[in-house]
Amino acid sequence: MKVCSVVGARPQFVKAAVVSRELRAVGKEVLVHTGQHYDEELSDVFFDELEIPEPDYNLGVESDTHGRQTAAMIASLEPVLEETDPDVLLLYGDTNSTLAGAVVGSKRDVSVAHVEAGLRSYNRDMPEETNRVLTDHVSDLCFAPSEAAVENLAVEGIDDGVHWTGDVMYDAILEARTRAHDRSTILEDLELTPDEFVLATVHRASNTDDRSNLESILDGLASSPLPVVFPAHPRTIARLEEYDLRDRAEDDLRLIDSQGYLDFVRLLDAAERVATDSGGVQKEAFFLETPCVTLRGETEWTETVEAGWNELVDPDEDRIRDALERERGVHSTPQPYGDGVASRRIVGLLQQAVDDGASPAVEPLPNGLAD
Repeated sequence: MKVCSVVGARPQFVKAAVVSRELRAVGKEVLVHTGQHYDEELSDVFFDELEIPEPDYNLGVESDTHGRQTAAMIASLEPVLEETDPDVLLLYGDTNSTLAGAVVGSKRDVSVAHVEAGLRSYNRDMPEETNRVLTDHVSDLCFAPSEAAVENLAVEGIDDGVHWTGDVMYDAILEARTRAHDRSTILEDLELTPDEFVLATVHRASNTDDRSNLESILDGLASSPLPVVFPAHPRTIARLEEYDLRDRAEDDLRLIDSQGYLDFVRLLDAAERVATDSGGVQKEAFFLETPCVTLRGETEWTETVEAGWNELVDPDEDRIRDALERERGVHSTPQPYGDGVASRRIVGLLQQAVDDGASPAVEPLPNGLAD
């Protein structure tokens, strides 16, 4: 079995780390990095810390408009598929890298497999929503992280090749949490005490590229009764400077550089709560049992809200303030995202897709939706 895996952004590096390890134990993987996240903080450090194999191809496609960036990825990725001739093209998540892979794969004689299929925010203003919907509709194999994701696909008429595998991020966070506790010194370096700070991340264009939204978020975070540690995404730093807001951010918050994955996991695990607009961080917080305040009006991870670990507040100063000041309640800790072996299950399903006689590496999840 030969699998071509396409990654390009931080969340995809984390997911690929656990899946690639399983893949390379039973077959050949060609790893392609599109270059979507290309600086050291958002790319190289993740490959180093998570021991991801060096990419076989780096397409070098950097920042641009969504259309031009996706087009450049499509043009660069197709020759790779022509040269390597894989059995399966494996895609992750909902970035432009994902969509580019889906377009190329759908035009060639290769099975397209989508990890994290079926997620829906139902907000078409988000580029990620368009990417994930289009990718699901051209994929031959849809690996859904939750039962709700399976149901979303069914509503859209997608039922062939759909498998409830659980969430590979659960696999990854279980491993990373232990490694972070053993290796990270970020709490000591920043002189932070567990449960005595709030962690914040803001990177989504709807928040960073709208001055009013970004100001509201800064003002809401500044009202936190606990100090706010704010690892700033490069896009966020650029907008803070463009809007003359950097001084305010540095006065009211503890603005620090983007962190490597293990340091970030350590911060997230130790935080009293997190305020974020990242879908991935919402879910990582849920796995680590860190309450989350989501700076958006919707989420793909509805189970985290239903379980009481996540609150949607929009980029609204008053709602952010209220959410950060409110005492934490005691919430249930369900496991809607599987059992921590999604990566092994996915690789087994890929083997079956390539070889009908292959036996599954891990049994389907107990509700039977994996068939």
